[in-house]
Amino acid sequence: MSQNFQPPAPDSFTEAPAPAPARSGNIGLGIAAAVVAALVSAVAYGYIMNAIDREVGYAAAGVGLLVGLAAGKLGGRNPILPVIAVLLSVGAVYLGQLTFIALALADYGHVGVGEVLSKAGVGGLNDIWKESVDVMSFVFFGIGGFVAFGSAKKVSD
Repeated sequence: MSQNFQPPAPDSFTEAPAPAPARSGNIGLGIAAAVVAALVSAVAYGYIMNAIDREVGYAAAGVGLLVGLAAGKLGGRNPILPVIAVLLSVGAVYLGQLTFIALALADYGHVGVGEVLSKAGVGGLNDIWKESVDVMSFVFFGIGGFVAFGSAKKVSD
C-alpha cells in the first residue's frame, strides 16, 4: 500500500518567531545602581537595628536583595555583576552596623548623629565595632552577600 506524498505549498509554511534579543544591559549603570542601593540600604539597615535594638538576618537579606536586584536588573547578564553585588552588599551591612553604632551613641548622649560623626569619626565608630564584633556579625555579612549574589544572577537570567 503506497501513498503519494504531496509536500505542502511553499506559501503554507509559517515563519518561526525571531528569538528574543539577549539583554546585554549596561554594566556601568548596574554598578551605579548597586552602589546607590547599597548606601540607601545601609542607612535603612542601621535605623532598623536601632529601632529594634538588635541585628536580624532578614534585614541583612534585604540589603543583599536590594543590591543584587539593582545590579542585575540594570546591569544585565555580565558575570562580574553578582560578584560586585556581593562586595557592595557586605560593605552595606558593615556600614549599616556603623550607622547603628552612631545612632546608639547619639541616643545615649542625647546629641545628633552629625555630632557623633564629627567627634568620633568613622575611625572611632570602627574601633567600637571591633570591640563589639562577634561571629554573628560575620554571619550577617554572609547572609547579605549570599542573597545579593543569588538575586543578581536570578534577575539577569
